[in-house]
Amino acid sequence: MRLVTFESNGVPRAGGLRVGSTGVPEVVDLQAHDPSLPGSIKEILEAGPAVWETVRRAIAAEHCTPLDQVKLLSPVLDPQKIICVGLNYADHAAETGAKAGDEPVIFCKLPTTLRGPEAPIELPPESNEVDYEAELVVVIGTRAHRVSRVDALDHVAGFACGNDVSARDWQKNKPGKQWLLGKSFDSFAPLGPWIATRDEIADPGQLDIEMKLNGEVMQSSNTRQLIFPIDYLVSYLSHVCTLLPGDLIFTGTPSGVGFARTPPVFLKAGDVCEVSVMGLGTLRNPVKIATEYD
Repeated sequence: MRLVTFESNGVPRAGGLRVGSTGVPEVVDLQAHDPSLPGSIKEILEAGPAVWETVRRAIAAEHCTPLDQVKLLSPVLDPQKIICVGLNYADHAAETGAKAGDEPVIFCKLPTTLRGPEAPIELPPESNEVDYEAELVVVIGTRAHRVSRVDALDHVAGFACGNDVSARDWQKNKPGKQWLLGKSFDSFAPLGPWIATRDEIADPGQLDIEMKLNGEVMQSSNTRQLIFPIDYLVSYLSHVCTLLPGDLIFTGTPSGVGFARTPPVFLKAGDVCEVSVMGLGTLRNPVKIATEYD
């Protein structure tokens, strides 16, 4: 299944994505088909397998809207946690001159960073070095507390495209290296366009991943390059904090990031970022200057 959150009359709605009989992608309003279903994707994940069959029937229902007539939001709107993994691609570690350790580098982004497809990445006046990072994102489906690697994927609902937007001057040059703040300006975590449930992705460790900036390929790799694979990350993190439905894990970015280029490439107003992951579609976000005061 492919799950989305879309806006209808200014209200977020839980939806399912399908390809119609004419080959055009369509969005089904899940609650409109069955009012007993939870009203958000996070609540659907919390309800667990008991509602999956109802969701499948709803996606197969007749009432739908063409995807190009729908405003998609971030598939999960209110995760409790956004956990990120640094230096998790062998090619990226090599380009930065970093040495991969025996355990992953972990940091977080604040939930106010989340944005959906086509929503702008906002360049804050406090940073002059905003960078892109194409990532595969894991969406937790069921509570995971101290789970083994063998059982880890059973707690994964699905996967999505993500962009771990980063203010490098904050991350690298502020006192103490402000990883959390440098990664947590509003709009610094675009996510989408949908969640593909785990049954749609045969092997998350064999997915092509790509970032285009203004149509030019900047990052092109495969999740085979992951130093710490998905099952390891879920297990590892679950021994520190209980993972809950809707929690997000940004699994790291491959080589080709802007700050590692000669000369460096940082985002500017008018740019367009496109993150593509095999089987997960393309997450497109324009770039603009942030409004200083709202």
